[in-house]
Amino acid sequence: MSETVRPGVLYVVSTPIGNLEDISQRAIRILKDVDIIAAEDTRTTGRLLKHLGITKKLLSYHSYNEARRAPQLLALLTDGKSVGLVTDAGTPGISDPAFEILRLVVENGIIVVPIPGPSAVLSALVVSGLPFHRFVFEGFLPVKKGRATRLDRLKNEERTVVLYESPHRILKTVNDIRTVLGERQITVARELTKKFEEVVRGTVSEVLTRLESKGPKGEYVIVIAGVDYESGAAKHSNN
Repeated sequence: MSETVRPGVLYVVSTPIGNLEDISQRAIRILKDVDIIAAEDTRTTGRLLKHLGITKKLLSYHSYNEARRAPQLLALLTDGKSVGLVTDAGTPGISDPAFEILRLVVENGIIVVPIPGPSAVLSALVVSGLPFHRFVFEGFLPVKKGRATRLDRLKNEERTVVLYESPHRILKTVNDIRTVLGERQITVARELTKKFEEVVRGTVSEVLTRLESKGPKGEYVIVIAGVDYESGAAKHSNN
């Protein structure tokens, strides 16, 4: 039996990271039934809704207006409106705007309902060939200040590390990983679930060579082996 969208509830709705077939039937129904959809980019979400045959009022909610928009959304929820929160792709809050509104509604006793779905973090982990029973997600590294410091803090991390990176900085980031962390095993995945999906595995130098030969294109997820895996792999190879 399908659930009924409830008034005054915030629905955090995951949307496809590329392949539109990945959206769940539950997500479609929630987006159809909520009163308002708060979207990171109303144009991007508008195209998704058009594809799904949904006509709905959209409000922008992005990193530049979240401090102002979060109280407005709280007021709508308090007034009994149901709100669906989406980002351009994937799960809201995972390196995308969502925290401010989620913090505010939780503090005010508003019910939050997650509508699970696609996530680039999990998709990259399961195809990486690296351990994913324990992992840490670091999102995007700082562009300039604090970049080396953040990587240095990960030098002794035992868990698998996951990063996001843009095509403009992917070569620099992989090179920085080699400089700070050494020749780890890494996996770099790009354009996950899309037509030109590609997964490259190997040592940092091997992956860097592949990336340099093909040229950076698309959005990237980097999965880095933790020190426990590296030491275990070395021990196994010596036996």
